[in-house]
Amino acid sequence: MNKAQLDKQVDKLFKFIGIASTLFGLIVLVALVFDVFTDGFKRLNWDFLVSFPSRKPEKAGILSAWVGTIWVMLTTAVLAIPLGIASGIHLEEYAKRNRLTDFIEINIANLAGVPSVIYGILGLGLFVRWLNLDRSVLAGGLTLALLILPTVILSTREALRAVPFSIREAAFALGATKWQVVSQQVLPAALGNILTGIILAMSRAIGETAPLITIGALTYIPFLPESPVSFSNQFPFLQVSSKGFLDAFTVLPIQIFNWVSRPQKGFASCAAAGIIVLLAITLFMNGLAIYLRQKHQKRW
Repeated sequence: MNKAQLDKQVDKLFKFIGIASTLFGLIVLVALVFDVFTDGFKRLNWDFLVSFPSRKPEKAGILSAWVGTIWVMLTTAVLAIPLGIASGIHLEEYAKRNRLTDFIEINIANLAGVPSVIYGILGLGLFVRWLNLDRSVLAGGLTLALLILPTVILSTREALRAVPFSIREAAFALGATKWQVVSQQVLPAALGNILTGIILAMSRAIGETAPLITIGALTYIPFLPESPVSFSNQFPFLQVSSKGFLDAFTVLPIQIFNWVSRPQKGFASCAAAGIIVLLAITLFMNGLAIYLRQKHQKRW
């Protein structure tokens, strides 16, 4: 067998290994999803979605958990996404290349690989104790924002690097300023890839349990955070309040973890139904982000 034939055989072997690995992962994923739906679909109903947790499995609900998840995810997105995109734009387009910039870039790359429980310890010391935010929605959102911030910064920088430099040169040749080039040419062209990084970051945040347990998120919440918008019969008819961000909270991963640790068999079905709700929220968020990305890319 000559070298060319040997290379072909090696290529076929690696192709087979790649396909087998992919199929194995898909089969395991399908088996897990099928098992979850088999156990949890019978427990999933309207009462389960609108009821609070209970000590009895047949009466236990997930209202406070999925509402708390939405609160924390919105808080995380509002805090992390604008800051991460702005930081990535500054580091890639404006910052001068020197030792300080290199030091910042290295630390951002390292922070992206730090275990999530470390961010929980940081959130406990900084937000819960030092800033006296207690075990509130804001403390949880700030902790998760720190968790996904390096990922958003890195994905923003990679997306900006992927934009051809000829676009910048053409804009400068027409007399555009630096800000006009970045805001009107480079950023719109990179927005699709930036949204991809945001999808990955938010998908990681929605499933995190360790940092929220570390800051003291509760497992039993018989109430909902106060609504930020309320209506009254007196002027002004629409009132806005931020008290809900200071209320205690729980999230779906913590509630699922709590049910799985219970000895009663009924709570296993509750946990499976909670996983289905968590998957539905994750798929909805990812689907919305993918839709916005595709719509923007077609327009661009």
